Amino acid sequence: MGLLDGKVALVTGGARGMGAAHVRLFLAEGARVAFGDVLDEEGKALAEETGALFVHHDVTDPGEWERAVGAAVEAYGRLDVLVNNAGILKFRRIADMTLEEYDRILDVNLKGTWLGIKSVIEPMKAAGRGSIVNISSVEGFIGAEGMSAYAASKFGVRGVTKAAARELARFKIRVNSVHPGAINTSMVADPEITAEVDAEAFIKSMVIKRFAQPVEVSHVVAFLASDRSSYCTGSEFTVDGGMLTGAGY
Repeated sequence: MGLLDGKVALVTGGARGMGAAHVRLFLAEGARVAFGDVLDEEGKALAEETGALFVHHDVTDPGEWERAVGAAVEAYGRLDVLVNNAGILKFRRIADMTLEEYDRILDVNLKGTWLGIKSVIEPMKAAGRGSIVNISSVEGFIGAEGMSAYAASKFGVRGVTKAAARELARFKIRVNSVHPGAINTSMVADPEITAEVDAEAFIKSMVIKRFAQPVEVSHVVAFLASDRSSYCTGSEFTVDGGMLTGAGY
């Protein structure tokens, strides 16, 4: 018996990295899964490998949200879970960052999350309940040099999560946020980041002195998607190896 037996989930940014780990674990736990991404080749390959439903999905576009949600409901008859996972990161100090770069990060990470919540309210009401899991970051608690836009977006996700939790509780829709720390994905391997960050010093500062595998985040996401977290809403779950224990947030 799987943790997510009978659930239908939509995962954004699901073609690779943490998103792909969510897709695989949700399927292993018994869910039926639709996932979206702008990375069509990777998305189609994962769909062929796993049997999950892939749809091209730009999370900044309301029309594409309507299409992605509609495809999940048409394929599986309902929608119980949304994982707002899609996100982008660009290392730029404020003095060097263009307004276009700033706007793009806010559009994908924050507006995309807000649009996702808005887009699943009606199908989750029709299903009688639902769980929305918003992927924020430890950067939603602390700021880092070169991460002003990313931190702004992830702080914003925290606020949207809490407001949505209050608004949607009456419909038995729960909304929580997950805050990963150092996760071994292609995003953190960006040359602009690795060139600026002293990796050895960074690891020495950790409590658990290693990067996490994406599935270690997925296990927390699956718990929040499941009925075992039925009394959790508006809450924040860090998956950071103790990174924030000394941050004083």
